[in-house]
Amino acid sequence: MNYLVEEKFELGPLVTFVPNKKYPVYNWFHFKEGFSRNFVMMMFDQFKLKEGSWVLDPFCGSGTTLLASKERGINSVGVDVMPLAVFVSQVKTLDYDVDCLKSVARDIFSRKFVPLSLKGLSPLVKQAFTKFALEDILFFKQVISEIRDPVVKNFFTLALITASNKVSMAYKDGSVIKIRKRNHIPPLRPIFKRIVKKMLNDLKTFQTKKSTIKVYLGDARHLNFLEDSTFDAIITSPPYLNIIDYIKVYAIENELFFGQTKYDGLRSYIGLDVEKDYSEFDYLDIPPIGKAYFRDMKDVLSEMHRVLSPNGDAVIVVGEGVFPNKIVPVPFILSDIAKSIGFKVKKIVHANKRIVTDQDRKKIGIARESIVFLKK
Repeated sequence: MNYLVEEKFELGPLVTFVPNKKYPVYNWFHFKEGFSRNFVMMMFDQFKLKEGSWVLDPFCGSGTTLLASKERGINSVGVDVMPLAVFVSQVKTLDYDVDCLKSVARDIFSRKFVPLSLKGLSPLVKQAFTKFALEDILFFKQVISEIRDPVVKNFFTLALITASNKVSMAYKDGSVIKIRKRNHIPPLRPIFKRIVKKMLNDLKTFQTKKSTIKVYLGDARHLNFLEDSTFDAIITSPPYLNIIDYIKVYAIENELFFGQTKYDGLRSYIGLDVEKDYSEFDYLDIPPIGKAYFRDMKDVLSEMHRVLSPNGDAVIVVGEGVFPNKIVPVPFILSDIAKSIGFKVKKIVHANKRIVTDQDRKKIGIARESIVFLKK
């Protein structure tokens, strides 16, 4: 674990989604697990990427890397195991006919409300909304489903997902969804209409350059659909070593708009399958889920190394893992794994830190969120 280590806590906000809230298109969907546009732009500059370069994000989330690439004219590929993430990334990075969208919007909001049955919805979804809000969501979902053009249909679906979150009583608290009663919940229709208007205005002002953007539903451990030595750089942030099941955190969106609630893949969280062999990491004094995490991440890093061009750069944003009585130095262990695969570990930059306590509020230590820089 003898690596160059730097502390640059001024970078802390950049490895969170928060700065994206002020940027058009980036803020079409709040994905708290993501990093910021400014972080990606900084990596583009640091790696000296130019128009026509190729970038990969194997955990693309809500598409920040891809959208930043489109701004710069850089070609990019995004992969994620969660259909919601792939959907959001695709909608954000497509090209649109604004006049066509305006025409469809007028038709959508001219429709007279017709109540639909709430049968078949899970208790969680029913608890998350008032009956009136849920009926409105299902009504507009039905109207949108009649749109023939899939690009247009998906644009309005994302707007409806965002509007639905605005009238929801559910909120994401770490690894769980909690319900909080609200005294006043505004009606969905005006919120939906306002979001559509905002998204249309964003498209008028958002400047992009010609590039190729591809988004795949897939598992970062198995990128066999990507060719060797294809990418000039990889910018990504895998799931952290924690108990957060990212699929469950977005269970409401997944059920309401995708009709799916169960997925088998890495976003659900790495290390979930402890039945497979992880004996290679028995030297680590951590629970089986931690060893399985590093087994899976070794597969990810191997694929990253394979598809990266010679002398290509990779950057990974990752946090340290916390178990009941210890902090696991994830960035250093991942660096060891990367080195064994053939990467050069350029440096590890600590960008955030937090004090960790146990159930009795006794201090365990300081957990850091770090940026690992690798080179092939």
